[in-house]
Amino acid sequence: MAYLCGGKVLKILIYPLGGISKFSTPFNISLTKEFIILIFGPIFQILACLFLVNVFPDEQTLISTYHFGILFFNLLPIYPLDGGKFLCLFFHFFSSYKTAFYITIFCGYCLLFCFFYFYFVSFSFNVLFLIIFLFIKLCGELKKIPYYYEKFLLERYLNYYHFHKSKIVDSLDKFQRGYRHLIKKGDIYYTEKEYLEKKYKNC
Repeated sequence: MAYLCGGKVLKILIYPLGGISKFSTPFNISLTKEFIILIFGPIFQILACLFLVNVFPDEQTLISTYHFGILFFNLLPIYPLDGGKFLCLFFHFFSSYKTAFYITIFCGYCLLFCFFYFYFVSFSFNVLFLIIFLFIKLCGELKKIPYYYEKFLLERYLNYYHFHKSKIVDSLDKFQRGYRHLIKKGDIYYTEKEYLEKKYKNC
């Protein structure tokens, strides 16, 4: 589905309890297309579970436990899990590109804090391992936000995107997905191309 929506499949990894597909998509892909790409992950997980249950009916309980456990974990609203990407996509609808990421990361930390509290209430090494793993991933994604943001802007500079909605902003930090922008500086207005050219012309 990522390939059909303009993405590039980098690799597919098969593990005993499932698989991971790594792909890249443009940072300015439409929100609708990104939602379609994301939703096909959980859909495929459910279809795979139903298929295996029918092929191995005697292992129905074991298969269902593994598959729905993986599905639940993957839908946790913590970036970069699919649940976190869904949450970030939701924030992209009404906030700037950079702000949406920071809010998503903040929500992830809040959820991890709840997990940490649960760890003390009901001691479990599984929960502790989960907290540490997700905390490391979150910290890594937090450091990558400036890189994501620069790539988002660079794509807009190098390519032409036909967005139907527009807005006036006073800085690049307020650029939002799905919009074309006019940048207001004092009494002067710049198009995106003009303003981004000033940013990248010496690069």
